[in-house]
Amino acid sequence: MTAPHGRIDLIAPDTWRISIAMPEELFPGGFTFNQFLVVDEQPLLFHTGPRRLFPLVREQIEKVMPLERLRWVSFSHNEADECGSLAEFLAAAPNARPATGRVANMIATGDQVDVEALVLEDGQVLDLGKHRLVWQATPHLPHGWECGFFHDETTGTLFCGDLFTQPGDKHDPVTSGDILTPSEEFRHKEDYYSYTKEAPRLIEKLAALKPRLLACMHGSAWAGDGAAMLRKLGAALA
Repeated sequence: MTAPHGRIDLIAPDTWRISIAMPEELFPGGFTFNQFLVVDEQPLLFHTGPRRLFPLVREQIEKVMPLERLRWVSFSHNEADECGSLAEFLAAAPNARPATGRVANMIATGDQVDVEALVLEDGQVLDLGKHRLVWQATPHLPHGWECGFFHDETTGTLFCGDLFTQPGDKHDPVTSGDILTPSEEFRHKEDYYSYTKEAPRLIEKLAALKPRLLACMHGSAWAGDGAAMLRKLGAALA
């Protein structure tokens, strides 16, 4: 049986996409779990990957920097692929802390680990040194009351979690091609969106950031007019 395999690629200044590919034998149709590492004075990891994939994710990070340098571990919402190995990362990086939204800390993170989290309110800035990340609370978009994303104002990168989930295990690190069609096909098949009535407002809130790179958790990152791509997603959801 083919085992999961990982890779790490630079997708923006100081910003690395770690991708763990799950072959068809392990995940029907194949799938990827992506984590994003911002290497700065205070390095941040967005998404941890599932607990069982921790050794593979750790291996990729250590190609770029010592894992113990990690300062912040963050994620969009509470799922195994988002924060399943949070405890393992905190144990391996003694100075690391979770950085989570207020709701995530209230309903999950504050009880799951003993390390006190940095609790982020909507619009709060996390300064990594060169990179200025701004927390964007997006309750129930695409799912989870606690859901939110980081926008890196320095690079124009929106770490957008599950918004554009592309199935399959073979993806370029970055594309300017069509990510909406495959993600919409997957959404219609799996129906994993909450369809919150606030979706139009939240999509427009993210589009107003005018991101230049959409760092997707599953599939390729996307480079281009992020505002236009997000509005296309909003139109599809409507």
